[in-house]
Amino acid sequence: MNVHAHVHQRLIAALRAMQRASALPADLDFADVEVSPPRDPAHGDLASNAAMVLARPANMKPREIAERIVAELRSDPDIVGLEVAGPGFLNLRLRPALWQGLVATILREGSDYGCSALGGGERVCIEYVSANPTGPMHVGHCRGAVFGDALANLLAFVGFAVTREFYVNDGGGQVDQLARSAYLRYREALGEDIGAIPEGLYPGAYLKPVGADLVRAYGPDLRAEAETRWLPAVREAAVAAMLAMIREDLDALGIRHDVFFSERSLTQNGDQVAAAIGQLRGKGWLYQGRLPKPKGHADADWEDREQTLFRSTAFGDDTDRALMKSDGSYTYFATDLAYHYNKLERGFRHLINVFGADHAGYIARLRAVVQALSDGKADLDVKVCQLVRLLRAGSPVRMSKRAGRFVTLREVVDEVGRDPVRFMMLYRKNDAPLDFDLAKVVEQTKDNPVFYVQYAHARTASLLRNAHQLFPDLALDARSLAESDLARLQDEGEIALIKRLASFPTVVAGAARAHEPHRLAFYLHDLASAFHAQWTRGNDSPHLRFIHPEDVRLTAARLALSTANQLVLASGLALLGVHAPVEMR
Repeated sequence: MNVHAHVHQRLIAALRAMQRASALPADLDFADVEVSPPRDPAHGDLASNAAMVLARPANMKPREIAERIVAELRSDPDIVGLEVAGPGFLNLRLRPALWQGLVATILREGSDYGCSALGGGERVCIEYVSANPTGPMHVGHCRGAVFGDALANLLAFVGFAVTREFYVNDGGGQVDQLARSAYLRYREALGEDIGAIPEGLYPGAYLKPVGADLVRAYGPDLRAEAETRWLPAVREAAVAAMLAMIREDLDALGIRHDVFFSERSLTQNGDQVAAAIGQLRGKGWLYQGRLPKPKGHADADWEDREQTLFRSTAFGDDTDRALMKSDGSYTYFATDLAYHYNKLERGFRHLINVFGADHAGYIARLRAVVQALSDGKADLDVKVCQLVRLLRAGSPVRMSKRAGRFVTLREVVDEVGRDPVRFMMLYRKNDAPLDFDLAKVVEQTKDNPVFYVQYAHARTASLLRNAHQLFPDLALDARSLAESDLARLQDEGEIALIKRLASFPTVVAGAARAHEPHRLAFYLHDLASAFHAQWTRGNDSPHLRFIHPEDVRLTAARLALSTANQLVLASGLALLGVHAPVEMR
């Protein structure tokens, strides 16, 4: 049972009964009626905004609506207390058996507890990472990778059909520079002294193996060729090597994608750019015109000549956007247009892009394109992940020796492990800058959030091992514990922990709707804190300990609660892509 949803259903039933009795207008929409824990637990178990959100459309006073709701719910056996607070907030208290029974529900449902059909099987395309295939991934890519992967997990958990996509930027000039850089390493592998890497090329040592592979494939033959002949072959080999490296980096972080979509394919496999532009032209959203020069900086796509322009200002953008230059060549934005057109052609109507901070300026134009191409039938949400500042014991970390210009994602994962990286990248809202301290994230203290949450999970495993030694005949699997005498869970700390467990489905659904996986990370930390607090109370007051040597039934009930807590922690950590250990090492 989802306690919040159960009470919400009772509340909606009461509102519909009021409609039938003509106490509320028949055409009221209840979509904004919510049931959630009150900010102050002293006010009750749950609170509802029903009267507040319905007052204006019903043309009634909030308190009047609230008092009528109280009259309707007074006879509900699960609700033992009702109170109207302030102008019309509704506070509810539930019978203890409802909370105690939730423990059994969690134990029986296991990893399915909290999942739902919220998404209704609708298809969602999430594009994340999408790094240029010019070298290893840096720590800045890490945040977007973890965010996108966790969001995909969340959406799938609540019933969306999710496709995880990586857009390979292999169509721009940067891959030609990559090829030229790899060609230098090829010459170096042949024994030539190449000197310093010229400005504008990629100096990292990660290209040395690419040069060696080219020697094995071509011997010295490429050295005698003109650039126009060797460039395509070297470019293809270098991009393939970089993508293999990127995949390995992502795998080390537990990140997966269903699709790696090549930018070059937009023009190589039929001109999809032209097709997308044709779609906008057919809808009347293109015209020939001139753009003013952007203020404050040069723009490679700007020229003081007539160009083919997209009326993106009609969809909220601050300026129209060039798609084709006066010579007929495409702007960079034209390939973005084609890529999103391709997504729509594949049947997606829900699109999510995860961008780095340096791409925030593209949001308005991309939303405009999706609206124009889909006639408003598709939606695009762009989530921006702000910068990550890498520290070690409070001091900035120096550049990578391997990459030459930045600290690589793989170096960070190899040093501290996957779990601290993933959890801490989500333990702050995506649009806020993040300090990631390599020393602090591996500390085994309560000040380290990932340790604190994982330790709560491992503590239950320790409890079960100790209980087995004391009560060898007691069945400790979840199904058996679900049959315990859960009415023995009466301590205020125990009930408070159950109430936090009851919030898990609501937190998951809210995080999925808002596309904000950090909400789940925060919740898990709060849940772990509640569990550790109850453990500490047992240290201070032995009669509150989870294992009571002289009362096997009470022990079974408390182990049931601890195991339910462990299951929710494991489910939440799995959604974040973090392990749930049974022992801390």
